[in-house]
Amino acid sequence: ELITPSTEEEWASYHRIRRTILFERRGQFGVYDPNRPGERKPGNFPKLLICDSHHVGVVRIDVSADVAYLRRVAIDEPWQRRGLGRLLLALAESFAIEHGARRLESSVAVDAVAFYSKCGYRSRQSVAGNVDTHMFKDLASGFISGDPQDAG
Repeated sequence: ELITPSTEEEWASYHRIRRTILFERRGQFGVYDPNRPGERKPGNFPKLLICDSHHVGVVRIDVSADVAYLRRVAIDEPWQRRGLGRLLLALAESFAIEHGARRLESSVAVDAVAFYSKCGYRSRQSVAGNVDTHMFKDLASGFISGDPQDAG
């Protein structure tokens, strides 16, 4: 289930997963700011993935017109490599479609490009010197993450 954090415990889990997986595991200590204004800006939707009553993943979905941007996608370490990343993307895609998005975009860390590619995302040419790869997926009605053969 993909929920919007509402309790102190849910917000704490949301920020802990983002801080540890996306910053500290990449050697960036003391730079994560849980109070950035974008977290609660209209049109931005922080989401927490819950599986068997555990907080296992996070994403922020920013919707602007017919494009949704996936921000800071992460699965907590004990839950990685169990298919939950695919589930998180599928739920985020459904949410985006429900909010009028026809396209998803994300800046993807180099070590996650293969995963996003397997989920149907394509990369655009990166800007020289950029450590992330800009990836996108056009959202056809009725088709959610997975093998493109499943769409037909």
